[in-house]
Amino acid sequence: MKKYATGQIRNIGFFGHGGTGKTSLAESILWSLGASDRHGRVEDGNTVMDFDADEHKRHISLYTALAALEVDGHKINLLDTPGFMDFVGEVHGAMGAVEGAVLVVATAAGVEVGLETMWDLCENRSLPRILVFNKMDKENTDFYKTLGDVQERLSPAVVPLHLPVGAAESFSGVIDLVEQCSYTFDAKGNATKGDIPADMKDRVDEYRAMLVERAAEASDELTEKYLEEMDLSTEDLKTGLREAARTGRVFPVLCSAATKGIGISTLLKAAIEYLPSPEGVEFTGTAGGKDVKRKVSESDSFAGVVFKTTVDPFVGRLSFLKVLGGTLKSDTGVFNASRGKDEKLGAFFSMRGKKQEPLDAAPAGDIVVLAKLTETHTGDTLSDKAHPIVVTPPKFPNPCISWAIFPKSKGDEDKLSTGLQRLVVEDPTFQTRRDTETKETIVSGMGELHLEIIKERLKRLGVEVDNAVPQVAYRESLKGTVKQEGKHKKQTGGHGQFGHVWLEIGPMERGKHFEFQDKIVGGVVPKNFIPSVEKGVVKAMSEGVVAGFPLVDVRVTLYDGSYHTVDSSDIAFQIAAGLAIREGVKKAQPVLLEPISDVEVLVPEQYMGDVIGDLNGKRGRIMGMDPQAKGMQLIRAQVPQAEMMRYAIDLRSMTQGRGTFKLTFSHYEEVPAQLADNIIAAAAKREA
Repeated sequence: MKKYATGQIRNIGFFGHGGTGKTSLAESILWSLGASDRHGRVEDGNTVMDFDADEHKRHISLYTALAALEVDGHKINLLDTPGFMDFVGEVHGAMGAVEGAVLVVATAAGVEVGLETMWDLCENRSLPRILVFNKMDKENTDFYKTLGDVQERLSPAVVPLHLPVGAAESFSGVIDLVEQCSYTFDAKGNATKGDIPADMKDRVDEYRAMLVERAAEASDELTEKYLEEMDLSTEDLKTGLREAARTGRVFPVLCSAATKGIGISTLLKAAIEYLPSPEGVEFTGTAGGKDVKRKVSESDSFAGVVFKTTVDPFVGRLSFLKVLGGTLKSDTGVFNASRGKDEKLGAFFSMRGKKQEPLDAAPAGDIVVLAKLTETHTGDTLSDKAHPIVVTPPKFPNPCISWAIFPKSKGDEDKLSTGLQRLVVEDPTFQTRRDTETKETIVSGMGELHLEIIKERLKRLGVEVDNAVPQVAYRESLKGTVKQEGKHKKQTGGHGQFGHVWLEIGPMERGKHFEFQDKIVGGVVPKNFIPSVEKGVVKAMSEGVVAGFPLVDVRVTLYDGSYHTVDSSDIAFQIAAGLAIREGVKKAQPVLLEPISDVEVLVPEQYMGDVIGDLNGKRGRIMGMDPQAKGMQLIRAQVPQAEMMRYAIDLRSMTQGRGTFKLTFSHYEEVPAQLADNIIAAAAKREA
């Protein structure tokens, strides 16, 4: 592949709801351009872009795939992204690397939740976009109804660039409103120009007039021309639409039937014409401790940001890099400015699915893949060491569901740890930690399917795991005050063991955790043994008394005891103190405490009643509601953590995937008595 200047590059992402045909569209493009030796089909598991074993198994995209294409003197870096929300992290990474989005719509399905989500993400980034009404050859397609829904629910600035000729089985081509002609397509997507069908001329005139009005608003000059002539020439229309589309004031609509090749070449042409190149696009970062703004330019010093990382079983770690400044060359010194470490630059290449094509150089704006970087992770900036800059990295959503996992085979703990760390490197929305209280390995992701995929990938890495709902980190406390003796006396050959204490054990204010007081008078317990008493108390509290959970919010006062001049020791007083705690707490009205979470739920207004009712059913307290933009409501509540373990699934079901939530720890509260009995019984069963 030859080197292209920054202005000749287009970085484009395919985004949309799952099942709209994004990968099929990409496969038809590859087939049409001769970049693939077969027309891959998702159903057959032989696509270029979905090449992972899990993608073949499920017939859906799970990861972002890159295809570098040469089209009419331009290089297109096409990123095909997943549509299922469990893998939205892949979308966030891809959106940080492209200047233009192609939103793919299944015409018969209309505006689905995935389309709304992708639209909002594009809006947040001010990302120019084209919409493709795909699957026009399927039953129940109505281009004009879907267009009306999109204009009403997304933006009135969505305007058709093409109109379909026919629908469902009769869909045979498109009408180009700019060129005022029709196009039919062969099986490889090559277009043949023709006349506009006579029965469509009135509709073409109507929609072309709308297009002209939008284009005329792009500049004062075009506005004056339009007002004088009430029309624009083809070239003026292109100029106005190009400016309006690239600045996000117009969102052109195309139509296609990906599996039949209809609309393929016209989509590529429109993407080059109406989506921007990277040249001059602004990005932000920090340099020399100051916030800076720079523009993508070949004349600047080298800089690039890693937006995706994978681990290839043969090549090793692969880092997907968007070059933002200068030119990356094989002899370029690479410095990880995010971590302050040098990197050894090995091979780098463009990719087409999993096929690699070596490169000698990559200019600003290009997307390349670097092999075997050891210090670099997703979000890191590579730059010229003499001119370091840390680019603002892509933001990824936080995981919303967690599992406890454990290896099926004893002795696989090390394998599990190694496998998890490898997967964390690849996926910024996947997190893992070891819960020191519950002794569980916790994995967190964006949904059940996301975590199921993690399990299968671990299996391929050599460790099979089971999963369970994570244990809640309960606490124990008490309501009453008690005075309790603790005596440890043991006689063996030689020195014996003797420790004797009297402790007063009582509650403290919630959140104060623990206080130890020494009120010994007259040296009945020597000062050198008092730290041992406190140590024994702390150890017993950490182990719990009622159900094995840590004891908190307790004040312990040492006020009496005795000792033996020969047999007393540090360990004897530790044991005596532990005995007093374990016996005394049982008499001091022990209670269980549970973690309470602050929850913020963002939902469309029509689902607010169902969500509030569900939170109340989860023992939640509604703290307030705030109206948000676009008919959304923010519900604030406090809910026991134990009730929120599967909330991501519940909320998705209640809101058809349109609701999101954020959960943070707030405080501990007493567990209702009837629930506490069940928790204590379950803890006893685990210990048995």
